[in-house]
Amino acid sequence: MSMLQRLDAADALPGAAELRARTYELLRLEPGDAVIDVGCGAGLAVSELSSRGFRATGVDLSAEMIDEARRRSPEGDFLLGDACALPVEGGFAGYRADKVFHELAEPELALAEARRVLVPGGRIVLSGPDWEGLMIDSSYPALTREIVRARASVIAAPRIARGFRRLLTGCGFRDVSVEAVVGFLGGESFVRGLVEVAVRVGAISVEEGEFWLAEQVDCVAVPQFLASGLV
Repeated sequence: MSMLQRLDAADALPGAAELRARTYELLRLEPGDAVIDVGCGAGLAVSELSSRGFRATGVDLSAEMIDEARRRSPEGDFLLGDACALPVEGGFAGYRADKVFHELAEPELALAEARRVLVPGGRIVLSGPDWEGLMIDSSYPALTREIVRARASVIAAPRIARGFRRLLTGCGFRDVSVEAVVGFLGGESFVRGLVEVAVRVGAISVEEGEFWLAEQVDCVAVPQFLASGLV
């Protein structure tokens, strides 16, 4: 399954639309306000924000994603760029980044960029899963723990979402608030992907992985954190 297919599948999971909508609410934008969606993927959030009357710009590091976003939303504003070196001057009332910061080796640089492009009083909203907090029903808890640890080990900052408050306040944002919800990840490709990573890093054997997969029902719960703050 390609990255694009995985993102589309994630956007269709139970609760995903409601979670996106909550991030829009936390931005507290007024009609006509400019908002930047960092790590925009195929542009779903940019399209939804634009439909609500905001001037939305999407930025992504992947040329493939930007091309797909432009194909899906020809009227949208999409730019190729890095979260730590945004290709915009500024003037944004809102900054949104969903499922992005756990991939960043230097999140403080991305937040410095967020502060640069936000107007005084502008709002930032971060959301993302806690990759060390995956909750999976299994008759084999020890094996499950190894699989979860293995997946987290290949992510730059798997625990960053639980630390959003500390991260934002430490980078100078004020009036920071944090919410937590339980989200869901799923599908045969997802749980098989967990096993493939665990095998690749040597945490479990191929045989253990197939044994574990045999009882899975393809639904994984995960803590999702949403944080907002002001410049």
